[in-house]
Amino acid sequence: DAAVKAVALSLTPGQRADITETEPLLDEVDPKASIADRAYDADLLIKKIEERQITPVIPSRKNRRDPRKISFHLYKNRNIIERFF
Repeated sequence: DAAVKAVALSLTPGQRADITETEPLLDEVDPKASIADRAYDADLLIKKIEERQITPVIPSRKNRRDPRKISFHLYKNRNIIERFF
């Protein structure tokens, strides 16, 4: 949230990909933007995020033919989330 506090949290087993919890977590909140690293650059996820009118702040993977433009001003706030853990 704006006060840099977790509003939803999901723990997964170590062998499970974190991206599988993205949609259920987004169902718990109503964010204006979703900030994540390149590992979350998946067409289906990006499409679902945009359908909910959430701005995806997820850098494109290096092998993407048409990289998306993102707000690096917003993206640099991702470190706040990383430091939480």
